[in-house]
Amino acid sequence: MGKIVLFMSVSLDGFMEGPHREIDWHRVDDELHSHFNEQLAGMGAFVEGRVTYELMEGFWSTADSDPAITGPMREFAGIWRERPKYVFSSTLQEAGGNATVIRDVDPEDIEALKRQHPGGLALGGADLAAAFRRLDLIDEYRIYVHPVLIGRGKPLFQDADTTTGLRLVETRAFGNGVVLLRYERE
Repeated sequence: MGKIVLFMSVSLDGFMEGPHREIDWHRVDDELHSHFNEQLAGMGAFVEGRVTYELMEGFWSTADSDPAITGPMREFAGIWRERPKYVFSSTLQEAGGNATVIRDVDPEDIEALKRQHPGGLALGGADLAAAFRRLDLIDEYRIYVHPVLIGRGKPLFQDADTTTGLRLVETRAFGNGVVLLRYERE
């Protein structure tokens, strides 16, 4: 059975986006992007909230048709298009190619998706991650800490009434100063 794996980039002070949803402070170079590609190519599907899905779909669905896009970015566009996507939204009526809209986070439905995708499910989006966390559905956290303090914005982790014990399974420092912290549930 697959796992729910949260993939998220954060600033050193814990924000996943700036106060106006900006992510221009992310330090993604070819080394880090190649790592993302390697990790995400093995996943069975993407699980995202509406905002993350619309951001990703708006760029990656056609990114490789831009002649300026090369290397790992071009490769990721193919990964993005090929993988099934499950978009959690109460307002989105339909989604683009290879995407299914789901209204509610139901633990039984999530278990069914995990069985359907033994490669795992890549979870993205802070609000959706908070809902999954409240229901204790996240099996693994892959947090990419970027060497920047942005001062304010949207924190990755929202307040929750649950405590989840984790064990560190991997750390990796990239040449651009980004550090991967990978944890699994105990």
